[in-house]
Amino acid sequence: MSEVILCKSVSCADTSGKHIFHSFNRRSPLPSDVHIKIRYSGVCHSDIHCGRGDWGPKSYPLCTGHEILGEVVNVGAEVSKVNIGEVAGVGCFVDSCRGCEECKEGEENYCSGPGGFRGTYAHKEREDLVPGGVTQGGYSTDIVVDERYVVKVPEALNRAEAAPLLCAGITCFAPFIQAGVRPGMKVAVAGLGGLGHMAVKIAKKLGAEVTVLTRSQSKVESALAMGASKVVVTTNEEEVKAAAKSVNLVYNCISASHDMVFYLSFLKNRGTMIVVGLPPEPIANLKASALAGRGLSIKGSLLGGIKATQEMIDFCARHNIVSDIELIPATPEAVDVAWERTMKSDVKYRFVLDTAATLEKEFDERAKKRAKLA
Repeated sequence: MSEVILCKSVSCADTSGKHIFHSFNRRSPLPSDVHIKIRYSGVCHSDIHCGRGDWGPKSYPLCTGHEILGEVVNVGAEVSKVNIGEVAGVGCFVDSCRGCEECKEGEENYCSGPGGFRGTYAHKEREDLVPGGVTQGGYSTDIVVDERYVVKVPEALNRAEAAPLLCAGITCFAPFIQAGVRPGMKVAVAGLGGLGHMAVKIAKKLGAEVTVLTRSQSKVESALAMGASKVVVTTNEEEVKAAAKSVNLVYNCISASHDMVFYLSFLKNRGTMIVVGLPPEPIANLKASALAGRGLSIKGSLLGGIKATQEMIDFCARHNIVSDIELIPATPEAVDVAWERTMKSDVKYRFVLDTAATLEKEFDERAKKRAKLA
């Protein structure tokens, strides 16, 4: 396992969000590394924000994607978590300091070491491994990751539909477990998109009574089919009034600008709103008395640790929970369209790149055409 690995990708060319075919080298694998041939990669809102430079300047070309599922094709001598031929997944980070309190407690997602966790893309690589390098994500053919940051994916799960669990799934599961979601609890999910539809499915299987809060009348039928007991169309004043103070927990996964305080009205006294959506503006018009007077809490949550991610994958396998997806070719044109449609909420409910079927083939065919024209 000493050779670097030539990796083919669909990468973001610049802040326009347009994509190109691009090749780069994955690092030479270490004894603790797993080499995964990527089969499927989900499209997350974070890919778009990062690729378009919404979260600060990046180095381009940039390969995004942190919902990665594929086949283990090689392992280092020290690897014990997965074997060659098994299905494995990689989520939103590929390294952490491993020494801070959070890492030791299995919450690498909150790593407090220098620089925090190392994201799957757009983060600095370890200088001793890839000097001056930047991590590149899952819209690609291969990835090399230390086994600590790999999860084993049960064969029972549909592979393409399971890929989004590596971000969307754990982003729901971890805070639900921490909040003690259980039978008899009433949970509202604000926003029925890539995250929201997973939240409905997971909360339902944890035993909660689920209400979906959505602006879209067109999503009512889908929400009920996923397991919601009730749907409140938030533009309907009568429905909003009837649902006031009706739930123990609001899971707010709305990433667009919105009035966050509005969603506190659905909480019973002593209820909690968990915020996982990342709108650009600060919370406006929030008075301390609105929280203190009713014993309300607002809690943020970011992803989940590796242990929790493995527990989530196993839970989803037991309960046959997967994402509703649109499978698309791994080509620049298809990804460009997927990004535009995702920003318009025009997807039910997650795009997934079929990297195994299309990326390498399309990459090579177009390279041959360019060579003939040269």
